[in-house]
Amino acid sequence: MHAARDVFGREGYAGANLDVIASEAEVSKRTIYNHYTDKEDLFLSVILEGSTQVAEVHKNIADRHLSNIVDTEQSLVDFAVEWANSPAAFAGHFALVRTINAEAARISPAVLWAWRETGPLAFQRELARHLGLIGGRGLLDVPDPEAAATHFNLLTFVSVMQPSFYFAVPLGEAEVSEIVIDGVKTFLRLYAPPRHPVIAH
Repeated sequence: MHAARDVFGREGYAGANLDVIASEAEVSKRTIYNHYTDKEDLFLSVILEGSTQVAEVHKNIADRHLSNIVDTEQSLVDFAVEWANSPAAFAGHFALVRTINAEAARISPAVLWAWRETGPLAFQRELARHLGLIGGRGLLDVPDPEAAATHFNLLTFVSVMQPSFYFAVPLGEAEVSEIVIDGVKTFLRLYAPPRHPVIAH
């Protein structure tokens, strides 16, 4: 699987060859077929392994920053900065994510859906849960936590990933922080709790 991840990330889905994967893994092609039905099955196994690991790391980051909030804006910024920088530890997996984005038309919809369900959507549901809990404390106004999680994702994580081409060309720390801070401020303009007017006596 490590060899497959390297080859798929380097050659793309269509360009990857099981003979090359077998050679880099120092096994026979028959050994691959003993474990996987075909190239698609191998690709699915590799991408699901990576997405599960990444989602778990992202969950831990969210738990660390969003469970006991004192300053809502600062906690959201700290969370999003660490979240947006986390792909650096998963270079091989995000090479596969770039492959998915570039070759989605060549990859089975079932594979695409399984990846989204195991990775991006799984963590988005976890983020929605946190935002709902924060809203329950009156620190945010989130009538629809799923929608709020989508907006937060787009304004922070995706806003870093797109210009970096999913970490193919990583951005500098200052640029990531600037993007995240702007995104969090925009998010809070949408979801800050209403301020109660001061009543003069």
